[in-house]
Amino acid sequence: MSKPASPPARPVYRNIHISQIASYRLPLAGWVSILHRVSGAVMFLALPWVLWAFDASLRSAESHAAMAQFLSHWLVKLILLGLFWALVHHLVAGVRHLWMDAFHAVSKGQGFQLALATFIVSLGLTALFGLKLLGAY
Repeated sequence: MSKPASPPARPVYRNIHISQIASYRLPLAGWVSILHRVSGAVMFLALPWVLWAFDASLRSAESHAAMAQFLSHWLVKLILLGLFWALVHHLVAGVRHLWMDAFHAVSKGQGFQLALATFIVSLGLTALFGLKLLGAY
């Protein structure tokens, strides 16, 4: 009587521990995906502040001038730059996901190229906005 063949070895997927996050090599597409979620959360959490600033700027001419002075502080400009990056990155990464779904771009190489394009477009537009905030043009 022959012994039954053993089933092929199954792949083992381990969860990473919180202490292993810093040493875990995440591909570029993974960074884009995580930053897409982070930028969405940042925009959601900043929404009350943005609405308050918009409402305050429209209340009267004096409140508009006060808001313009508030927005001219360097720390507020830095926060605005971060919010702009969150908006642009979230938008471009969302278009990336739609592109991948529509054209079945699911290979590793395509994922890397689209992730790289996402970073180039979002950081480039953020740099242009930063130059505008600093009054370069």
